[in-house]
Amino acid sequence: MPSSSDSAPRRAWIRRLRRTKLTIPDWAYGLLTVLVLLWLWETAVDHAWINAYRFPPPSKLARTFEALLERGFPRGVTTDIHFKATLWRILKGYTAATVFAIPLGLFVGATPLLERAVTPIITFARSVATLSLLPLAVAWFGVGEFTRVFLIAYGCFWIILTSAINAVQGVSKVYVFAAQSLGASRRQIFVQVMLPASLPRIFAGMRVALGMAFLVIIAVEMIGTIEGLGALIMEARNFYRTDVTMVGMIFIAIIGFALAKTLSWLEHILLPWVTDLEEVQR
Repeated sequence: MPSSSDSAPRRAWIRRLRRTKLTIPDWAYGLLTVLVLLWLWETAVDHAWINAYRFPPPSKLARTFEALLERGFPRGVTTDIHFKATLWRILKGYTAATVFAIPLGLFVGATPLLERAVTPIITFARSVATLSLLPLAVAWFGVGEFTRVFLIAYGCFWIILTSAINAVQGVSKVYVFAAQSLGASRRQIFVQVMLPASLPRIFAGMRVALGMAFLVIIAVEMIGTIEGLGALIMEARNFYRTDVTMVGMIFIAIIGFALAKTLSWLEHILLPWVTDLEEVQR
């Protein structure tokens, strides 16, 4: 039997082990979930529980991905061409919408009379589905790059504009009164109080607009072009290539994930006080 002198250090070690919390990063949980789902998917296809044509297994998608890199689909239009075309169109349309919508939204939100005057127009424009404008945009501008970028910018513009207006109007009056009591001018109140307080809601609207950009890009790339992930999915549908369609969807998800993370990183850099406040609240 172990002596009391041996058991005491052992009990102390056990107590320390129980007090020690194993910290697992958040991304590890997500990665584990994805790996388990991929394994279940592959197993279900191997046992013929699901149709291999309708739901190609991950191993088949990996081979398709390699073929797209080497030969392309349609032949000669490789994955990097599709990827760059889609990413560039999204960036141009999204950037144009952001550049015009944020200053205009801040100005409208800070001018109550103007806000009341333009609210019906903004409400009407937001109610018009962006994709319903596709035939008109083609008639106005033709089937070209400008039409695709224009529709992406249109869909994102109204979302960012609305979020900017609401952000300015949502600034607490206490902040404004405090600045006025300290002798701040109207310009100082806007630049140093209202603008910083509005940015978190503006970034929230920008994240929503980013989702709209991906919704629009798929539709506009299905017409008049063979370059872009939307065009890749359309061509795959014509040839009944479900594996190519799924690979295209995965690429779209990768672009969306990367852009969303970039936007979150910019928010963390530009709005450090918001991150610090969230950590305190936790």
